[in-house]
Amino acid sequence: MFDAETIQSTFYLPVKLFEAEGVDSAQVVGVTARGDSMGDTIRDREQVLVNRAQRTPDGVFLLRMDDELRLKRVQRVASGAWVLISDNPAYERELIKPEDQWRVEIIGQAWRKVGRVF
Repeated sequence: MFDAETIQSTFYLPVKLFEAEGVDSAQVVGVTARGDSMGDTIRDREQVLVNRAQRTPDGVFLLRMDDELRLKRVQRVASGAWVLISDNPAYERELIKPEDQWRVEIIGQAWRKVGRVF
């Protein structure tokens, strides 16, 4: 589903930005956030650059759950479960038990965002 998305735009960043952080530019893709679940961390309609080479939680990640792409904070807990956290407190946390993790694909870690000033 993700790899079949239509490319809506292209923009270029300096190679030094990737090199300075050890990020392979070929593994970076962009998505447009929808909704307010990540509060001020990632706002509605902001573009987020996702590093597909980094797929091990903890941090903010692009996930595929069923037929839906979601940006969530993923925290590993002692039981091996993952807690999906929205930075907007109006949203409940979700617990993904180890036996249910097959339902969740971690596409990559949110690396940078391109946001609005206001």
